[in-house]
Amino acid sequence: MNGTTTTLEARGLVKDFTLRSGFKTSTLHAVKDVSFTLEAGKTIALVGESGSGKSTIARMLMKLETPTSGQILLNGAPTTMAGREIARYRSQVQMIFQDPFASLNPYHSIAHHLERPLRLHHPELRGRQVRARVLELLDRVKLTPSESFADRRPHELSGGQRQRVAIARALAPGARFIVADEPVSMLDVSIRLGVLNLLADLQREGDLGVLYITHDLATARHFSDEIMVLYHGDVVERGPSDEVILNPQHDYTKTLLGAAPDPENMGQLRDEVRRELAGA
Repeated sequence: MNGTTTTLEARGLVKDFTLRSGFKTSTLHAVKDVSFTLEAGKTIALVGESGSGKSTIARMLMKLETPTSGQILLNGAPTTMAGREIARYRSQVQMIFQDPFASLNPYHSIAHHLERPLRLHHPELRGRQVRARVLELLDRVKLTPSESFADRRPHELSGGQRQRVAIARALAPGARFIVADEPVSMLDVSIRLGVLNLLADLQREGDLGVLYITHDLATARHFSDEIMVLYHGDVVERGPSDEVILNPQHDYTKTLLGAAPDPENMGQLRDEVRRELAGA
């Protein structure tokens, strides 16, 4: 590995949960020996259905869950849960959650949400410097004019605008890696592309590494450099995005692709449904 490359590495991650029902216990193997290396400036898509272990991997990367075994390394060095160590780690690795409204406090302004990580991770900033950085972050996520957004509350923004605030908050500490857990699944279809394009632009401009967690292979193909397909905690297929989509090898990947709507067949399907309804 090139020593000058900024990397976030999962090495042999395993996560088991103990389930209790009365006097009986069992073990759920949520994640099974998952390894990958995410480089700054690259995007890896982690694709799978609900319950496949995607969010558990995200929570382990964010130090919200402790792995049963395995390691998480930043720039080749193992990471720990110690106070100062975890603060330094989280200044480099941030998360964008699925529900933008639930991840923002409705009682505080947008500026407040951005000021907190700035003050925590950049104590050298004072007064007007903090405000200037808040406005700069809003400009970066295309919420302009930034002054008009800074003092609003989350309920005064649309879903897409709230998710842009969440992205700005993730950027505030100076993160090099973003874990994006289904970042557009709660948004209207009409605005999903804009948020994904924003993430792609920020990745290129800021040399960010992005772990894009999704169940949608179509967006995974167009947004990521590499795809990993997760099934019951196992990575069953991985490779360059086009290769995985155009030449899938595993039956589960083929099933996911088969479940995705085919735009070329939508017109025919619509006509068939109309004929059935007319004859009912």
